[in-house]
Order: sequence, then structure tokens, then C-alpha cells
Amino acid sequence: MPLMRNQLLAIFTEQRSALQRFLARRLGRHAGLAEDLTQEVWLRAAIAGQPVEALRYPKSYLFRIASNLAIDHQRHVAHGVEQPLVEEVAAQAASLRPSPEDEAVQRGELRRLMQAVDRLPPRTREVFLLAKIQELSYVEIALRLGIARNTVMVHMTSALALLERHLQDDLQNDRAG
Repeated sequence: MPLMRNQLLAIFTEQRSALQRFLARRLGRHAGLAEDLTQEVWLRAAIAGQPVEALRYPKSYLFRIASNLAIDHQRHVAHGVEQPLVEEVAAQAASLRPSPEDEAVQRGELRRLMQAVDRLPPRTREVFLLAKIQELSYVEIALRLGIARNTVMVHMTSALALLERHLQDDLQNDRAG
């Protein structure tokens, strides 16, 4: 059975914490980059030349990407391409607080996302919120709801696909109206 892109996303979502821990261990003193590189794993997996349908071991594929990213980072540091951030420089950096305009845009995006979440079917919404808000694993969600782990994965895959569709529809409606 071919692996669909939304199934790969579900596997990435399920493995996200493990990927981040893996990268933190590999990066050692640069472990703060683990979160950024974890996002990069998904970007690389999503746009890679490897057809999603051809993946036999998607979890291993994601961890291979993570490993390659860690190696690339270590090479860059060794060759002076990337420099570790010195604490004094970080303290002097401009505030990371977004501008009032950016905050307004982010609030609007959050409102649209929550409206899209509210439109999910009840069980799918419940599974999504348990995974994303309460940060429960798929196994923990399955136990809590009395459903199979695979059913949790189906709900998550469905939630992500529906949210993407709802948000795209909202964006098109905003442009049209």
C-alpha cells in the first residue's frame, strides 16, 4: 500500500519529540538547534525528490534526514561556516518580541486556526487537541479514548488534512471578499 503525504506527516508528527531528542544528543553543545533542525526534517521530507509512495520505512527515512542535518551542521561549525552564538551577543540582540502589527496578524491566524479546529468532527477534534494541546502520545490518546493507536493515527491524519483544507478555503475566501 503506497504511503501518502499526509501519512508521512502523521508519522513525522508522532516522531517529532523523538527526532528532537535524537538531534539534541547528536548536536551536544549546540543542542538548542534541535528544534530548528526538527522542523527542517519535515521540510526536507516534504520537498525531497524521493516520491512519498516509494518509502518503505518512513520513520527510518525521517531519522536519516535528521542525522544528515546534524552531520551538515557539525561540518559547517568545523569549517567556520556557522559560528556558535556567544551569550553576550545574544543578550545584546534585539528583542524577539514581535511588533504590534505582527501580534495582530498572529492573533488573526490563531483565531482562524481555532475556528478550523472547531469545524473538525467531534472525535477527530478531541484526538487533535489531546495530541497538540495536551501533548499526549498516540498510545496515551488511544488508552484514554479506548480506541486503537491506528485509529488515533487515522484521526490525526484526517485532522491535519481537514485543517489544511479549511485554512486554504478561508484564505481564498479572504482574497475573494
